[in-house]
Amino acid sequence: MISRVLSAELAEHAGQRVTIAGWVHRRRRLKSVTFLVVRDRSGLAQVVAPGVAPGAEPCAVPGAEPCAVPGAEPGVVPGEETVVRVTGVVTANPQAPGGAELTEPEIEVLAEPTEAPPFDLYRPVVAAALPTILDHAPVALRHPRLRAPLEISAASVAGFRRALDRLGFTEIHTPKIVASATESGANVFGIDYFGRPAYLAQSPQFYKQAMVGVFERVYEVGPVFRAEPHDTVRHLAQYTSLDAELGFVRDHRDVMAVLREAVAGMVEAVRGQPAVDLLDVTLPEVPAEIPAIHFTEAQRLTNEFEPDLSPDQERWLSEWAVREHGSEFLFVTGYPMAKRPFYTHPDPLREGYSNGFDLLFRGVELVTGGQRLHRHQDYLDALAARGEDVGPYEGYLQAFAHGMPPHGGFALGLERWTARLVGAANIRQATLFPRDLHRLSP
Repeated sequence: MISRVLSAELAEHAGQRVTIAGWVHRRRRLKSVTFLVVRDRSGLAQVVAPGVAPGAEPCAVPGAEPCAVPGAEPGVVPGEETVVRVTGVVTANPQAPGGAELTEPEIEVLAEPTEAPPFDLYRPVVAAALPTILDHAPVALRHPRLRAPLEISAASVAGFRRALDRLGFTEIHTPKIVASATESGANVFGIDYFGRPAYLAQSPQFYKQAMVGVFERVYEVGPVFRAEPHDTVRHLAQYTSLDAELGFVRDHRDVMAVLREAVAGMVEAVRGQPAVDLLDVTLPEVPAEIPAIHFTEAQRLTNEFEPDLSPDQERWLSEWAVREHGSEFLFVTGYPMAKRPFYTHPDPLREGYSNGFDLLFRGVELVTGGQRLHRHQDYLDALAARGEDVGPYEGYLQAFAHGMPPHGGFALGLERWTARLVGAANIRQATLFPRDLHRLSP
């Protein structure tokens, strides 16, 4: 039995008879020869077959030209998106994808399409509008340019994991169904949990803090849910959060240093991916030390004095960081305590401000993080100051009643990161089956 070879590996098998398998990406029929381009997970491979005889049956795809290929099962015709297995001789050809092609082919049809795709998947440029792409995502994402952001997303996650593994972090997996809607800053989705009210988790925040008391350094890659009625190009109701929490920090700057390593690891993992060249992605340089600016200075520079930064301010500050520091990344530190969750550690030197930060990247807030409170009494005082009952937080406060080190952490939105990296105008272009104010399927 001949083992399957991937398209990207063909050139390594010159002169050998091998088998490839995938989808018919494109068919070109000339007078004396027929070219089939087969697509698999690694790329494209060209198959060269003798020309089609006059009167050949039409393709399985409605409206296509005749494309019968010698070697196919009688009565079965492989057109675009037909799943095939092809065995042939690997022949060098500089003009073929990867510098090699299959000749003398034997083609076996494994599955036939019963309808045409919503747009031509073989064309280099996608002409379809975003709603069409999202409505037909299981098929549309087969297009190499639409699949590429998801490949970059996957590489980013791998880089995030590698970077934190090297720093001694332990990966955890926390519940996504919780009993109380207790975290500040976002609305929640309520669900019926065997007759009891429950909620989809807004973040793993409480659990990852508790696990600092077990592992000292933890991270998680998982979904979070925000029932906020945003209908913008940068918000989703469900997204993938890259979370980390670490103990025995001096303050938020130790957290920022770890975040820098995580982001650098993500960039390095993406570097060299074929999707980078396909999308002509310009990867950022991550400075050895990412520049930082205090929130009050950011207000002064932008001449806006609201308790949080607006999207316009984030864009302006990002451009300023490139001009002044040559960096596409910028930390904004010291956000007002009034705009941060109750568990945020205050700045001991500036009353009313926090040891919290955001990381801006290419004009958008990418990460939120900071130092947390770690003493049990400080939590009781913080909740009392906000007029909140301790009851719903009893499970959370358990860890602090038994001694917790100074700690902090951050959360990075994967889809927002990927969208910024590839230059997508809408976060949905970097999201697998996005969930937002209007979309619940496919």
